[in-house]
Amino acid sequence: MSLAAPEAWLNPLLATLHEAQVLLGALADRLGLAGRSHGQPAWPWARRVATETLAIDRGLARRLGLALIASSAALILALAALLARRARLPLAALALACAWLAPWPPTALWLTAATPTSFQRSPLPFSIDTLAQGASLYAQHCLACHGASGRGDGPRADSLPVWPPTLAGPLLARRLDGELFQHVASGMRDRQGAVTMPAFGASLDDREIWATLAYLRVLSAAGGGASGEGWPVPLALPALEVRCADGAPLPLAQWRSGQRVRLVALDAAAPPPFEDARWQTLLLTRDGQPPAPPRDGAHGPRARCTAIAPDAWRIFATIANRAPDAFAGTELIADRSGWLRAVAAPGTRWSDANLMCGATSTTAARESRTTAGGIDALLARIDAEPVADTEGGYTH
Repeated sequence: MSLAAPEAWLNPLLATLHEAQVLLGALADRLGLAGRSHGQPAWPWARRVATETLAIDRGLARRLGLALIASSAALILALAALLARRARLPLAALALACAWLAPWPPTALWLTAATPTSFQRSPLPFSIDTLAQGASLYAQHCLACHGASGRGDGPRADSLPVWPPTLAGPLLARRLDGELFQHVASGMRDRQGAVTMPAFGASLDDREIWATLAYLRVLSAAGGGASGEGWPVPLALPALEVRCADGAPLPLAQWRSGQRVRLVALDAAAPPPFEDARWQTLLLTRDGQPPAPPRDGAHGPRARCTAIAPDAWRIFATIANRAPDAFAGTELIADRSGWLRAVAAPGTRWSDANLMCGATSTTAARESRTTAGGIDALLARIDAEPVADTEGGYTH
């Protein structure tokens, strides 16, 4: 671990703290110390480690990490002193020294308020069906305040006591999924106790809330695309079924089998593109049905695998920040791990400028994009910059 390179130690520290709390909550549940909340084990304590704060305050994170190391060393030395027949006194002295020197920061800096649902996860698959349901629920219950794009510009926004936060930025990556769920279910209040967001727990069931939260990831990607800064939250390929020619439908994960995927929004009048060994090609059609076989007799095999999901066209159009009527001809690329990474508008050539999700920050990515290099350079960069899910301020 090099303190000169925070990225080398910060994420493992945050991941360890998060997983330790998850295990602690599971242990409390197993011992009967925690109740149930919304069908999942509840976090039984009023506080938790504020990983989202540690992610941006590296000095605080370093101090807490050193305190944990020193305290762990003190515990090990104390146990060794109890078990040792010789050198018991020196070991005990070293244990006391480590405990005394542990640079614990004030708890108010690294602990934050928790909710019973803080560490809960969605029971729903991240699928086209889930996202379509979430889109419908968002339109019914959220759009009036948060706006169609999630930027807080809905028709009722200016009548609220507090302007709605934008959902089209990195907000989702800085919050725990379980706490976002709690905010939707129970509502939010300001410091004076006034309601700033109504509770939806009475009008939406748990699965509907989780579906709505899943759709917010799509809005976040669309917002990043609209701003030109890239996607602030990594977005996985939504699960769906794929049919190749007259074959039986297959789950997307089974069909792609660890390969890159190029998704092509195919206009009804256009022939499918040719297959390419660099990826699996998945056709998106307006009705979720395979296109008619081409009649041009061109040389080479054409793509023949189609997303069998009527809502796929609309969901992927939103991800690409394009209206459904203008989506035809758009292409997207997913990496070998199943993360969507790049988008190309109709009629444009693939280049580094199409990268929407990389390992660097969105600002750095925007400044580094060029139109040079072509598709091979883009694929090389995608392979060289793997991404992972982001929650609570760090990558999982």
